[in-house]
This record gives sequence, C-alpha cells and structure tokens, in this order.
Amino acid sequence: MSFELPKLNYSYSDLEPILDARTMEIHHSKHHAAYTAKFNAAIADANIENQSIEEIFANINKYPAAVRNNGGGYYNHNLYWSVIAPNKGGAPQGELLSAIEKDFGSFDNFKSEFENVAATQFGSGWAWLVKQDNGKLVVCSTSNQVNPLMCDADIKGKPILTIDVWEHAYYLKYQNRRPDFIADFWKVINWDAVFKLYKS
Repeated sequence: MSFELPKLNYSYSDLEPILDARTMEIHHSKHHAAYTAKFNAAIADANIENQSIEEIFANINKYPAAVRNNGGGYYNHNLYWSVIAPNKGGAPQGELLSAIEKDFGSFDNFKSEFENVAATQFGSGWAWLVKQDNGKLVVCSTSNQVNPLMCDADIKGKPILTIDVWEHAYYLKYQNRRPDFIADFWKVINWDAVFKLYKS
C-alpha cells in the first residue's frame, strides 16, 4: 500500500496565534511530506508494502533505520494534526476526564507531568499520553521519531495525544522557549478527537 500525506481539517492560519501559519505550512507541506515520500520509498526497498503501519511498527527492529525514522515521522505527525484544532483547548470532559483523574490524581497533575516530560525530552522527540493494554493511561516521551506502538519502545501502548517537540514545530515563533510552546499547546488540543482515540 502507499501512504499519503493527510489533508488537514483546518487551514495553516487557523491555529494562530499558538501555531503560526508559516510554521504550520513548513511543518506539514515540507517536513511531513518528506517523511511520507521517504517512508513509501523505504517500505518499497524493504519489500513490506503489503503491511499496515501497525504491523510494521510491531516488528520495527527487523527493518532498516529508514523505515523507523520515516514511518515514525509519518505516523507521529498524522496523530499530531488530528489532536489539534482551532477553537478547542480547555479540559476533557466525561469518561476521558474520569480516566485521567483516576490514573493521575487530577487533570492538573496530568498537565504537570505531560509538560515536564515534553520540556525535559533531550533533543528532538515527542511527548505522549498513552493508553496501555490494561486500560491505564500513562505519560512518556520518545526521541526522534520513535512512538509507543513500536516493539522496542520503552513504554508501549496506544498513543491518544502527542506534542511534537522537534524544534521545527515551534522555533519560528517560540525560538528556544520550548516550555512556553508546551504551555500554549493546551489551547489547541481537540479533546473530542483524543476521546475517540481513547475509545477506539
């Protein structure tokens, strides 16, 4: 199968002032597009075009680094775009809020842990809210383009929320102020989308 760059459900300027239009345009049309093209080339070279991305990740350590790096870049950005939207933010409600309160003690505790993990990820990477197989919600980070679906990830599970802390995600607006970007990220989270991932 061939993987395609997803179309966004909003324009590049719709997430301003949190995510500026120029960053969004470069991030989606250049960075994500490159990962998509290189992932398709890598799986063709590895002769695994007939596998789903989840199947590929389940055996990621069997494949060349290009499959991991570009497959992760492709998947991670897909998730990132899907859990942000204009006119969103705030806190989750209902079942998802209850699950977060159960596993973190409170929504504020979860926010603090997520922000800390995102801010202290050394170098490029991602922070995640992950639903593990037993249903427990946990926060973790990964370097580069690793994600919790990969068989050799330190913490495994289904990612339901992520923030991209590669510098290309925020540097034009926030420069070296990654914590400011992370704090503002709460204003664009689409909790309805996160809940759908939680329930799926």
